[in-house]
Amino acid sequence: RGADFDSWGQLVEAIDEYQILARHLQKEAQAQHNNSEFTEEQKDILPLSSLKPYRIKCLCFTLQRILAPGEEENLEFEEDEEEGGAGAGSPDAFPARVPGTLLPRLPSEPGMTLLTIRIEKIGLKDAGQCIDPYITVSVKDLNGIDLTPVQDTPVASRKEDTYVHFNVDIELQKHVEKLTKGAAIFFEFKHYKPKKRFTSTKCFAFMEMDEIKPGPIVIELYKKPTDFKRKKLQLLTKKPLYLHLHQTLHKE
Repeated sequence: RGADFDSWGQLVEAIDEYQILARHLQKEAQAQHNNSEFTEEQKDILPLSSLKPYRIKCLCFTLQRILAPGEEENLEFEEDEEEGGAGAGSPDAFPARVPGTLLPRLPSEPGMTLLTIRIEKIGLKDAGQCIDPYITVSVKDLNGIDLTPVQDTPVASRKEDTYVHFNVDIELQKHVEKLTKGAAIFFEFKHYKPKKRFTSTKCFAFMEMDEIKPGPIVIELYKKPTDFKRKKLQLLTKKPLYLHLHQTLHKE
C-alpha cells in the first residue's frame, strides 16, 4: 500500500511476497474465527487471500499493462450510459492504426454481379466527440469467418450535429453470387481514445444478403462488442440513429 515500483520485476517480487503472506493469513483466519486480532495491515492483505490463482494471474497481467505505457489495450471497460452492454464476438478494442485500406473494384465477369456500397453517414448522439472515426468493413459467414479481405475507410470527412459523414465507396471483394448462404456485410464504427491510447469499436451494423438491392438503405446500430455470429444482438439506442448507405450493383 502506497509503494512505488521502478520496474515490472520489482512489482512481480512484491506480488509474490504478497501472495505468500496472504496464504499465511488465510491459514490463520481458518484457525481463528475472530479476525479482530489481526493488525490493520493484515486486514488489508486478507481480501487477496480469497482470490483464486487464475484471478491473481489476471491481476498481474493487468498491472503489467499499466506499467507498459505505449502498449495498446485489448479491452475497454468504460461504457456510455446508453451505449454500454455486452455481447458475443470479437474484442471491442483494437491497436491504433492509420485507417484507409480501401481496395479497387474486382474485374467484371459475365453474368456476375459486383457491389459498391457508399457509406454516407452514421448517426450518433455524441458524434462531435468522436476522434479520428472510421469504419471497418468485412464480410463474414455464419461462423464469423472472413469471406473477403477486411477494409478500413479513411477517417471521416466531417462531423455535424448527430452525424459523422464519410461519403466513401466500398468495393465488395467478391461477386455477390459467390457469397455463401447466410453471409453478412459488417460495418464497425471505430474511434480513437486519447486517454487510453487505443482505438475502440463504439458500435456496429450489418447488412444481410436479402438486403442487397440498388439504392439507399439505412440499417440499425448495435452495441459492442461486434457479434459476427449474430447471436446476441442489442440495439445501441432507441433513438432514430442509423448507418446510412447507398448500394450500386454492377452486372455484365
